[in-house]
Amino acid sequence: MSYRRVTVTVPADVLDAADALARRLDRSRSWVVADALRRYGAAPAEERTAQAARTVREPAPAPYAVASRLGEQRLAQLDADLRLTPEQRVREAQRTVELALRLHRPPRAHQVIAFDTYEEYLNWKEKDTLW
Repeated sequence: MSYRRVTVTVPADVLDAADALARRLDRSRSWVVADALRRYGAAPAEERTAQAARTVREPAPAPYAVASRLGEQRLAQLDADLRLTPEQRVREAQRTVELALRLHRPPRAHQVIAFDTYEEYLNWKEKDTLW
C-alpha cells in the first residue's frame, strides 16, 4: 500500500473531536481521518447525499477578504497580478529581481582584472551582469 501526504483545513472542534477519538482508540490522527474517508466512500451514494443534505454548511469566506489582514493596496496589487497571463507574471517577476539586484547590490571592491582576449572580457562581462 502506498501513502500520500495531504493538507486539509477543518474546523477546530472537528479536529479536537478527531484527536479525542484517536486517543480513545489509541490510534493516530491520520488513522482516524483515513478510516472516516474509507467509511464515507463505502457508504451508498443515497446515504451520502441524505447525510450531506442534513449537514450544516458554513459559508465560504471570500478570497482576499478583509479578515485576511492584507492592506487595501496589497489587495489591489494581488487583483492586478491575477489578471496577468502566466507569461506576463514571469516577466514581471524577472523585472522585480533585476530591480532588486540593482538596488541592493553590494558595493564592489576595487580590483584589476586582465584578459588575454576581447572574447574573454565579453564572457566575463556577460556573467557579471547576471548577478
